[in-house]
Amino acid sequence: MRTLYLTRHAKSSWDDPHGTDHERPLNRRGERDAPFMAERFRSRSEPLDLLVSSTALRALSTARTFAGTLGIPTTEIVERPEIYLADHRTLLRLLNSLPDAAHRIMLFGHDPGLNDLVNHLAEENVAHMPTCCTARLDLDVERWEEVGMGAGRIAWIDFPKRHPELETS
Repeated sequence: MRTLYLTRHAKSSWDDPHGTDHERPLNRRGERDAPFMAERFRSRSEPLDLLVSSTALRALSTARTFAGTLGIPTTEIVERPEIYLADHRTLLRLLNSLPDAAHRIMLFGHDPGLNDLVNHLAEENVAHMPTCCTARLDLDVERWEEVGMGAGRIAWIDFPKRHPELETS
C-alpha cells in the first residue's frame, strides 16, 4: 500500500508583465490559503516520507509552506523540473521512479496534469482541482513502479473554498 497526496499550488499572481510563468509568485490569496491548508493537513496527523515539487516558484512556495508547517526542513523538498506543466503521463513516469523507501509522498504541481492524474489513477471524474487543493489517493501497490491506471482510490479531497471561514479572514 502506498499513499499519494497531490497538491496543486496555491493561487499565483499575474501582476508582473515581464516575469515568466515559471517565476510567478503566490498572490495575497495564495499566501493566505497555503498556510491554512498546510495546517489543515497537519491536523490530519498523516505523516509524509517525501515532498516532491515542481520547480515553478508558485509550486515551490506552496511546498515550502507545507514543509514549514509540518516541521520538515525545506532542504528536503525534492525539486523536479519535469513536473512543471506536465501531463499525467509524465507525472506517472515520475511516480514510477520514486524511491520505494518512501511510502507516503506529497507531490506539488499544476493543473491540468494533477487533475488528469487523479482521474487516471482512481478511474474517477474529478472535474477540477482548484488552487491549493490536496487529494489523497490510496494506491493498492507494493512499489511505486507498479502505479498505473486504476491503481488507487480517492480517500479525500480538500481545498480552500470548502472552508467559508477563509472568506472572512
